[in-house]
Amino acid sequence: QVQLVESGGGLVQAGGSLRLSCVASGRTFSTFAMGWFRQAPGKEREFVAAISESGGRTVYADSVKGRFTISRDNAKNSVYLQMNSLKTEDTAVYYCAADGSFLVIARMLSTIHYWGQGTQVTVSS
Repeated sequence: QVQLVESGGGLVQAGGSLRLSCVASGRTFSTFAMGWFRQAPGKEREFVAAISESGGRTVYADSVKGRFTISRDNAKNSVYLQMNSLKTEDTAVYYCAADGSFLVIARMLSTIHYWGQGTQVTVSS
């Protein structure tokens, strides 16, 4: 079992930056691909970014490419999402997720094993 706890959300003005963190319990973190997803009010949850088990592969949604960076530190059981040049349309609850398959994460398949509780990001104009 893996538990994921996100932090770092908050209120920021458009153009600003935030860094989200997700800490995982357990000693098998390095065997999981990790991802960030978001859900805005009235919308379906959508994929944001994914990173492979070693960190060697990353993939991003077109809407955040060039502005967001996903990274991980396996020694700290943590994955991060650095968000720059934030826009009002980035406002959402951001969720961390883990799965044994990078493709499952990158394709946001319904079989994703573990989800965090989410952290709210609000970008004001």
